[in-house]
Amino acid sequence: MSDDANVVPGDFPIRDRDLDPEPDPDYDPDSDPDFEPDTPSDEADPDDTSSPEGAPGLTAEQRGGVDDSGADVEFDRRVRVWVSSASGRFRQTAAELRQSLAGEAAAKAALDALAARSESRPDGADLTAAAFFDVDNTLVQGASIVHFARGLAAHRYFSYNDVISALWAQIKFRVTGRENADDVAEGRDKALSFIAGRPTAELVELGEEIYDEYIADKIWPGTRALTQRHLDAGQQVWLVTATPVELAQTIATRLGLTGALGTVAESEDGIFTGRLVGDVLHGLGKAQAVRSLAIREGLNLQRCTAYSDSHNDVPMLSLVGTAVAINADSDLKEIAKVRGWESYDFRTARKAAKYGVPTAIALGAVGGGAAAALRRGRKD
Repeated sequence: MSDDANVVPGDFPIRDRDLDPEPDPDYDPDSDPDFEPDTPSDEADPDDTSSPEGAPGLTAEQRGGVDDSGADVEFDRRVRVWVSSASGRFRQTAAELRQSLAGEAAAKAALDALAARSESRPDGADLTAAAFFDVDNTLVQGASIVHFARGLAAHRYFSYNDVISALWAQIKFRVTGRENADDVAEGRDKALSFIAGRPTAELVELGEEIYDEYIADKIWPGTRALTQRHLDAGQQVWLVTATPVELAQTIATRLGLTGALGTVAESEDGIFTGRLVGDVLHGLGKAQAVRSLAIREGLNLQRCTAYSDSHNDVPMLSLVGTAVAINADSDLKEIAKVRGWESYDFRTARKAAKYGVPTAIALGAVGGGAAAALRRGRKD
């Protein structure tokens, strides 16, 4: 049998003699006709890569010293250090891998939804530019997952007591001005766990009702005006959010946007399993989703624009040619200032004017309440 018969892919050959842990005490090499003692050679075999000496083209000096055992040890050490350093640059942590999977899943779901609509691009469309908008506190006042949870509670998916942790996370954001990644993940995971075993179509239908009842009146008019500006320029406009993709796509559809990249919940035969594909779409995951979608849609990221309120979205903001901070948290404010990014604040008309927002958009920052009342009046 060949020595290679026991080879495991990616491993070294296993030979019979390697499997015997103890030497034979009665073995006499002088009486063994097959015994061949290892003898040092003055010339290294250029085809032998099992040792530093066999590396073609390397002199003793290049191996780190004179041709003795000390040099061999030093050369081996240097090779190991280099390999470890080089491989470390390409390794992903478990969290990074989950975000990569989440980003790929988000891009696939977004493009599948776009293809299902079978809409052709209008004449004069800008085919290589697009805009990407974060949702929470950028487009929607507050956290969309809180509104979503309230809607699910109203439809008896769970009790209102279960919404308390999500509300507490939002209160912390209001006080500190900083979004906490752990709070985001905990809130989404908790909400998604309640839909395990339910049909995906049911959540899509609920998303429509939740948008009408809890979200429609909380759209920042200034941000809405920015989305329309990109649409009028013939560009695609995508939402990028940790919110479940079913709700994110509903928001995009209601606002006339191209689509949404959101957290994808795993499903089998149209039923939610209660698990996520990868992870909550956040941070690096958003950047991965945008990059993946851009490749598939033929977008030039240098001609694209991204908008967000959170420093957690810096990977996405750094990916495009134009980054814009909206209602920025304290960390993103500093980053935007250092990098020279545009900044809008729609939380008050005074701040909107400070950042040089066009008059119509500045008025829109305080016009949300009046617009909501007008819509409610029409419904009545």
